[in-house]
Amino acid sequence: MIGSIQLHKLERSITNDSHFLATLISCTLIFTIYVNLSTIQSFAIGIIAFVLYFMINAIFLAQAFFEKEDAFSSLMFGVLLLIMLLGFVGWLVMIIHNLDVPMFTMVLLITTTISSLSNRRMKNKSDTR
Repeated sequence: MIGSIQLHKLERSITNDSHFLATLISCTLIFTIYVNLSTIQSFAIGIIAFVLYFMINAIFLAQAFFEKEDAFSSLMFGVLLLIMLLGFVGWLVMIIHNLDVPMFTMVLLITTTISSLSNRRMKNKSDTR
């Protein structure tokens, strides 16, 4: 019960961010992932950045497309949608150009932008109703 309440608070703080702070954090995590893959190659830094990146963008997508579900279900659907979006954008990048560390970073950046903008669009659409 307490975990559900905390997840709901986290979800609300990320989706109601009017100053794009969560998007900025997600972009900072992308930079962290890039630096980690390029030079540091730390397993711990990679896992932490990856989990936080997935959490923020999954919440964006969950709020945009599954807002009527409970917090846990919408988060799980958001994670699945994020994996599908990452796969699709990664496939496009592989078709256009070779997928190496800089291109992988571009895939993450494109996915973050799509997630953030879809959340903002759906939020504005639900506010006008």
